[in-house]
Amino acid sequence: MHESTTRERVPSVVDQLESDLPEKLGAPARRALIGAGVWSLEQLAAFSAAELSKLHGIGPNAMRQLQQSLESRGLGFRE
Repeated sequence: MHESTTRERVPSVVDQLESDLPEKLGAPARRALIGAGVWSLEQLAAFSAAELSKLHGIGPNAMRQLQQSLESRGLGFRE
């Protein structure tokens, strides 16, 4: 008989940091932003839309979500 083991997911440092990025943002987009040093919408506003769209993992859907989140806070992408 095989013993079944369940793996518990160990929270990473990334999970423990506060972020106000959209909850439904896809994992590839979230990883791309974190890799670029972006943890918050305020940090995101320092980037232009063109700069963000060059990041691997940031597609049209992610851009739409990010823009909507920025606008809901009275922010926008850098020109």
